[in-house]
Amino acid sequence: MTDVLTFGEAMVALRADQLIRMGGALRMSVAGAEANVAIGLARLGHRARWVGCTGDDEFGALVQRTLRAEGVDVSRAAVSDGATGLVVFEPRISDLTRVSYYRAGSAGSRLGRCHVAPAMAEGARIVHVTGVTAALGAEPLGAVRMAVEAAAQGATVSLDVNHRAKLWSREAAAAVLRPLVRHVALLVASDDELALAAPPGARSEADRIEALLEGGVREVVVKRGAEGAEVFDSSGSTARPAVAVTVKDTIGAGDAFVAGYLSGHLDGLPVASRLERAVTTGAFAVASTGDWEGLPGRHELDLLKAEPGSAIR
Repeated sequence: MTDVLTFGEAMVALRADQLIRMGGALRMSVAGAEANVAIGLARLGHRARWVGCTGDDEFGALVQRTLRAEGVDVSRAAVSDGATGLVVFEPRISDLTRVSYYRAGSAGSRLGRCHVAPAMAEGARIVHVTGVTAALGAEPLGAVRMAVEAAAQGATVSLDVNHRAKLWSREAAAAVLRPLVRHVALLVASDDELALAAPPGARSEADRIEALLEGGVREVVVKRGAEGAEVFDSSGSTARPAVAVTVKDTIGAGDAFVAGYLSGHLDGLPVASRLERAVTTGAFAVASTGDWEGLPGRHELDLLKAEPGSAIR
Protein backbone atom coordinates (compact mmCIF):
# COMPACT_ATOMS: atom_id res chain seq x y z
CA MET A 1 0.00 0.00 0.00
CA THR A 2 1.27 3.45 -0.91
CA ASP A 3 1.19 6.36 1.53
CA VAL A 4 -0.37 8.91 -0.84
CA LEU A 5 -2.07 8.37 -4.17
CA THR A 6 -2.66 11.42 -6.32
CA PHE A 7 -3.50 11.93 -9.97
CA GLY A 8 -3.80 14.68 -12.54
CA GLU A 9 -1.99 16.36 -15.40
CA ALA A 10 1.75 16.89 -15.30
CA MET A 11 3.14 19.18 -17.98
CA VAL A 12 6.46 20.33 -19.26
CA ALA A 13 7.23 23.74 -17.77
CA LEU A 14 9.11 26.39 -19.75
CA ARG A 15 10.48 29.24 -17.65
CA ALA A 16 11.49 32.41 -19.45
CA ASP A 17 14.28 34.61 -18.17
CA GLN A 18 12.58 37.74 -19.56
CA LEU A 19 9.41 38.76 -21.41
CA ILE A 20 8.58 36.20 -24.09
CA ARG A 21 8.19 38.87 -26.77
CA MET A 22 11.71 40.05 -26.02
CA GLY A 23 13.23 36.64 -26.74
CA GLY A 24 15.77 35.07 -24.45
CA ALA A 25 16.28 31.69 -22.88
CA LEU A 26 13.70 29.14 -21.76
CA ARG A 27 14.55 26.61 -19.05
CA MET A 28 12.67 23.32 -19.22
CA SER A 29 11.33 21.35 -16.29
CA VAL A 30 8.13 19.61 -15.16
CA ALA A 31 5.11 21.01 -13.34
CA GLY A 32 1.61 20.10 -12.22
CA ALA A 33 -0.12 20.49 -8.85
CA GLU A 34 -0.41 16.80 -8.04
CA ALA A 35 3.05 15.95 -9.38
CA ASN A 36 4.52 18.73 -7.22
CA VAL A 37 2.84 17.29 -4.13
CA ALA A 38 4.04 13.78 -4.96
CA ILE A 39 7.63 14.97 -5.36
CA GLY A 40 7.45 16.91 -2.10
CA LEU A 41 6.21 13.83 -0.26
CA ALA A 42 8.81 11.55 -1.85
CA ARG A 43 11.59 13.89 -0.81
CA LEU A 44 10.30 13.67 2.77
CA GLY A 45 10.60 9.89 2.64
CA HIS A 46 7.01 8.88 1.92
CA ARG A 47 5.72 6.44 -0.68
CA ALA A 48 3.96 8.67 -3.20
CA ARG A 49 2.20 7.45 -6.33
CA TRP A 50 1.18 9.68 -9.24
CA VAL A 51 -1.26 8.56 -11.93
CA GLY A 52 -1.71 10.51 -15.14
CA CYS A 53 -1.50 10.41 -18.91
CA THR A 54 1.39 11.81 -20.90
CA GLY A 55 1.78 12.02 -24.66
CA ASP A 56 3.80 9.60 -26.74
CA ASP A 57 6.42 12.28 -27.21
CA GLU A 58 9.72 13.43 -25.75
CA PHE A 59 7.94 15.86 -23.42
CA GLY A 60 5.96 12.96 -21.97
CA ALA A 61 9.12 10.97 -21.54
CA LEU A 62 10.63 13.89 -19.62
CA VAL A 63 7.62 14.05 -17.28
CA GLN A 64 7.70 10.38 -16.41
CA ARG A 65 11.50 10.25 -16.19
CA THR A 66 11.58 13.24 -13.83
CA LEU A 67 8.94 11.84 -11.49
CA ARG A 68 10.61 8.45 -11.46
CA ALA A 69 13.99 10.05 -10.72
CA GLU A 70 12.42 11.89 -7.78
CA GLY A 71 11.26 8.62 -6.26
CA VAL A 72 7.59 8.92 -7.23
CA ASP A 73 5.82 5.71 -8.21
CA VAL A 74 4.64 6.11 -11.81
CA SER A 75 3.90 2.44 -12.42
CA ARG A 76 0.25 3.26 -13.18
CA ALA A 77 0.99 6.31 -15.35
CA ALA A 78 -0.11 5.89 -18.95
CA VAL A 79 0.90 7.07 -22.40
CA SER A 80 -2.17 8.36 -24.23
CA ASP A 81 -3.29 10.10 -27.40
CA GLY A 82 -2.62 13.80 -27.62
CA ALA A 83 0.47 15.83 -26.93
CA THR A 84 1.92 16.41 -23.49
CA GLY A 85 0.73 19.78 -22.19
CA LEU A 86 2.97 22.80 -21.77
CA VAL A 87 2.95 25.60 -19.21
CA VAL A 88 5.02 28.75 -19.69
CA PHE A 89 6.12 30.95 -16.79
CA GLU A 90 7.03 34.49 -17.77
CA PRO A 91 8.43 37.13 -15.39
CA ARG A 92 6.47 40.37 -15.77
CA ILE A 93 7.45 42.76 -13.01
CA SER A 94 9.26 42.17 -9.71
CA ASP A 95 7.99 38.81 -8.39
CA LEU A 96 4.81 38.87 -10.52
CA THR A 97 4.74 35.91 -12.92
CA ARG A 98 2.46 35.48 -15.92
CA VAL A 99 1.43 31.85 -16.54
CA SER A 100 0.22 30.60 -19.95
CA TYR A 101 -1.13 27.08 -20.53
CA TYR A 102 -1.03 25.05 -23.73
CA ARG A 103 -3.04 22.04 -22.61
CA ALA A 104 -6.29 21.99 -24.64
CA GLY A 105 -6.80 18.45 -25.97
CA SER A 106 -3.63 17.29 -24.24
CA ALA A 107 -2.87 13.73 -23.26
CA GLY A 108 -3.31 14.73 -19.63
CA SER A 109 -6.93 15.66 -20.25
CA ARG A 110 -7.62 12.04 -21.32
CA LEU A 111 -7.19 10.84 -17.74
CA GLY A 112 -10.22 8.84 -16.65
CA ARG A 113 -11.57 6.26 -14.23
CA CYS A 114 -9.89 3.44 -16.15
CA HIS A 115 -6.47 4.91 -15.32
CA VAL A 116 -7.13 5.64 -11.65
CA ALA A 117 -9.18 2.59 -10.62
CA PRO A 118 -6.29 0.06 -10.72
CA ALA A 119 -4.19 2.26 -8.44
CA MET A 120 -7.15 2.74 -6.10
CA ALA A 121 -7.58 -1.03 -5.90
CA GLU A 122 -3.98 -1.36 -4.70
CA GLY A 123 -4.68 0.91 -1.74
CA ALA A 124 -3.40 4.14 -0.24
CA ARG A 125 -3.45 5.74 3.20
CA ILE A 126 -4.34 9.11 1.69
CA VAL A 127 -5.98 9.90 -1.64
CA HIS A 128 -5.21 13.49 -2.61
CA VAL A 129 -7.22 15.29 -5.28
CA THR A 130 -7.35 18.88 -6.50
CA GLY A 131 -9.76 21.22 -8.18
CA VAL A 132 -7.32 21.44 -11.08
CA THR A 133 -7.99 17.87 -12.21
CA ALA A 134 -11.73 18.27 -11.69
CA ALA A 135 -11.62 21.25 -14.09
CA LEU A 136 -9.94 19.42 -16.97
CA GLY A 137 -13.06 17.85 -18.44
CA ALA A 138 -15.70 15.18 -17.99
CA GLU A 139 -13.31 12.21 -17.89
CA PRO A 140 -10.90 13.66 -15.30
CA LEU A 141 -13.85 14.85 -13.21
CA GLY A 142 -15.30 11.35 -13.35
CA ALA A 143 -12.01 10.01 -12.04
CA VAL A 144 -12.05 12.50 -9.16
CA ARG A 145 -15.61 11.57 -8.22
CA MET A 146 -14.87 7.87 -8.36
CA ALA A 147 -11.71 8.24 -6.29
CA VAL A 148 -13.17 10.32 -3.46
CA GLU A 149 -16.24 8.10 -3.20
CA ALA A 150 -14.19 4.91 -3.14
CA ALA A 151 -11.48 6.28 -0.86
CA ALA A 152 -14.03 7.47 1.69
CA GLN A 153 -14.61 3.78 2.51
CA GLY A 154 -11.11 3.36 3.88
CA ALA A 155 -8.49 5.98 2.99
CA THR A 156 -8.29 9.58 4.12
CA VAL A 157 -9.46 11.92 1.36
CA SER A 158 -7.58 15.19 0.93
CA LEU A 159 -8.89 17.95 -1.35
CA ASP A 160 -6.98 21.08 -2.34
CA VAL A 161 -9.49 23.50 -3.89
CA ASN A 162 -6.68 25.04 -5.98
CA HIS A 163 -8.94 27.17 -8.16
CA ARG A 164 -7.55 28.08 -11.59
CA ALA A 165 -9.51 30.90 -13.20
CA LYS A 166 -8.12 30.03 -16.64
CA LEU A 167 -9.70 26.58 -16.39
CA TRP A 168 -13.15 27.39 -14.99
CA SER A 169 -15.22 30.07 -13.32
CA ARG A 170 -15.82 30.27 -9.59
CA GLU A 171 -19.46 29.34 -10.19
CA ALA A 172 -18.53 26.22 -12.18
CA ALA A 173 -15.95 25.22 -9.59
CA ALA A 174 -18.39 25.59 -6.70
CA ALA A 175 -21.04 23.53 -8.49
CA VAL A 176 -18.59 20.64 -8.84
CA LEU A 177 -16.61 20.86 -5.61
CA ARG A 178 -19.40 21.33 -3.06
CA PRO A 179 -20.90 17.85 -3.65
CA LEU A 180 -17.44 16.28 -3.28
CA VAL A 181 -16.85 17.78 0.15
CA ARG A 182 -19.02 15.24 1.98
CA HIS A 183 -16.34 12.63 1.21
CA VAL A 184 -13.41 14.84 2.26
CA ALA A 185 -11.55 14.59 5.58
CA LEU A 186 -8.81 17.19 4.92
CA LEU A 187 -9.81 20.30 3.00
CA VAL A 188 -7.12 22.78 1.93
CA ALA A 189 -8.07 26.19 0.54
CA SER A 190 -6.81 29.74 0.45
CA ASP A 191 -9.04 32.17 2.32
CA ASP A 192 -10.67 33.32 -0.94
CA GLU A 193 -11.35 29.70 -2.04
CA LEU A 194 -13.39 28.62 0.99
CA ALA A 195 -16.60 29.85 -0.64
CA LEU A 196 -16.10 27.36 -3.48
CA ALA A 197 -16.31 24.41 -1.08
CA ALA A 198 -18.72 25.65 1.61
CA PRO A 199 -22.52 25.68 1.26
CA PRO A 200 -23.78 28.76 -0.60
CA GLY A 201 -25.68 30.06 2.42
CA ALA A 202 -22.49 30.53 4.44
CA ARG A 203 -21.40 34.13 3.98
CA SER A 204 -18.51 34.77 6.35
CA GLU A 205 -15.30 32.80 6.75
CA ALA A 206 -16.37 31.63 10.20
CA ASP A 207 -19.73 30.44 8.87
CA ARG A 208 -18.07 28.60 5.99
CA ILE A 209 -15.63 26.81 8.24
CA GLU A 210 -18.39 25.86 10.68
CA ALA A 211 -20.54 24.51 7.85
CA LEU A 212 -17.65 22.45 6.44
CA LEU A 213 -16.87 20.90 9.83
CA GLU A 214 -20.54 20.15 10.47
CA GLY A 215 -20.69 18.58 7.00
CA GLY A 216 -18.06 16.00 7.90
CA VAL A 217 -14.71 17.61 7.07
CA ARG A 218 -12.32 16.81 9.92
CA GLU A 219 -9.76 19.53 9.24
CA VAL A 220 -10.14 22.77 7.29
CA VAL A 221 -6.70 24.09 6.41
CA VAL A 222 -6.73 27.74 5.35
CA LYS A 223 -3.70 29.15 3.54
CA ARG A 224 -3.22 32.87 4.17
CA GLY A 225 -0.22 33.58 1.96
CA ALA A 226 2.41 35.76 3.59
CA GLU A 227 0.40 35.69 6.83
CA GLY A 228 0.84 31.94 7.25
CA ALA A 229 -1.93 29.39 7.69
CA GLU A 230 -4.58 28.20 10.11
CA VAL A 231 -6.22 24.84 10.78
CA PHE A 232 -9.75 24.46 12.09
CA ASP A 233 -11.10 21.24 13.59
CA SER A 234 -13.51 20.10 16.29
CA SER A 235 -11.15 21.30 19.03
CA GLY A 236 -10.80 24.85 17.72
CA SER A 237 -8.15 26.52 15.59
CA THR A 238 -4.37 26.47 15.33
CA ALA A 239 -2.45 29.19 13.48
CA ARG A 240 1.15 29.49 12.34
CA PRO A 241 2.81 32.50 10.72
CA ALA A 242 4.74 32.11 7.50
CA VAL A 243 8.46 31.44 7.78
CA ALA A 244 10.37 34.60 6.87
CA VAL A 245 12.55 34.00 3.80
CA THR A 246 13.77 35.95 0.80
CA VAL A 247 11.16 35.34 -1.88
CA LYS A 248 12.47 34.11 -5.22
CA ASP A 249 9.46 32.41 -6.80
CA THR A 250 5.97 31.93 -5.36
CA ILE A 251 4.87 29.34 -7.94
CA GLY A 252 4.36 25.94 -6.34
CA ALA A 253 4.24 27.22 -2.76
CA GLY A 254 0.72 25.92 -2.18
CA ASP A 255 1.65 22.44 -3.40
CA ALA A 256 4.73 22.43 -1.18
CA PHE A 257 2.55 23.45 1.77
CA VAL A 258 0.18 20.55 1.06
CA ALA A 259 3.07 18.09 0.83
CA GLY A 260 4.33 19.23 4.21
CA TYR A 261 0.92 19.00 5.83
CA LEU A 262 0.19 15.54 4.46
CA SER A 263 3.67 14.43 5.55
CA GLY A 264 2.91 15.50 9.10
CA HIS A 265 -0.40 13.69 8.94
CA LEU A 266 1.29 10.48 7.78
CA ASP A 267 3.82 10.79 10.61
CA GLY A 268 1.01 11.11 13.16
CA LEU A 269 2.07 14.59 14.25
CA PRO A 270 -0.35 16.85 16.14
CA VAL A 271 -2.00 19.62 14.15
CA ALA A 272 0.43 22.32 15.31
CA SER A 273 3.42 20.24 14.18
CA ARG A 274 1.80 19.40 10.83
CA LEU A 275 1.23 23.09 10.27
CA GLU A 276 4.81 23.87 11.24
CA ARG A 277 6.07 21.40 8.64
CA ALA A 278 3.66 22.78 6.02
CA VAL A 279 4.75 26.40 6.37
CA THR A 280 8.36 25.22 6.36
CA THR A 281 8.03 23.32 3.07
CA GLY A 282 6.09 26.26 1.64
CA ALA A 283 8.95 28.56 2.61
CA PHE A 284 11.46 26.31 0.85
CA ALA A 285 9.35 26.66 -2.30
CA VAL A 286 9.20 30.45 -2.31
CA ALA A 287 12.88 30.76 -1.39
CA SER A 288 13.94 28.80 -4.48
CA THR A 289 13.19 28.87 -8.20
CA GLY A 290 10.83 26.31 -9.70
CA ASP A 291 7.69 24.49 -8.63
CA TRP A 292 9.45 21.71 -6.71
CA GLU A 293 13.18 21.88 -7.37
CA GLY A 294 14.04 23.49 -4.03
CA LEU A 295 11.83 21.30 -1.84
CA PRO A 296 13.61 19.78 1.16
CA GLY A 297 14.53 16.26 2.11
CA ARG A 298 13.57 15.24 5.64
CA HIS A 299 17.11 15.89 6.84
CA GLU A 300 16.90 19.47 5.55
CA LEU A 301 13.75 20.65 7.33
CA ASP A 302 15.78 22.65 9.86
CA LEU A 303 17.88 24.46 7.25
CA LEU A 304 15.77 27.61 7.41
CA LYS A 305 16.79 28.04 11.04
CA ALA A 306 20.39 28.64 9.98
CA GLU A 307 21.83 32.14 10.13
CA PRO A 308 21.38 34.02 6.83
CA GLY A 309 24.50 33.84 4.72
CA SER A 310 25.92 30.87 6.58
CA ALA A 311 27.54 27.95 4.79
CA ILE A 312 26.77 24.26 5.26
CA ARG A 313 30.10 22.52 5.78
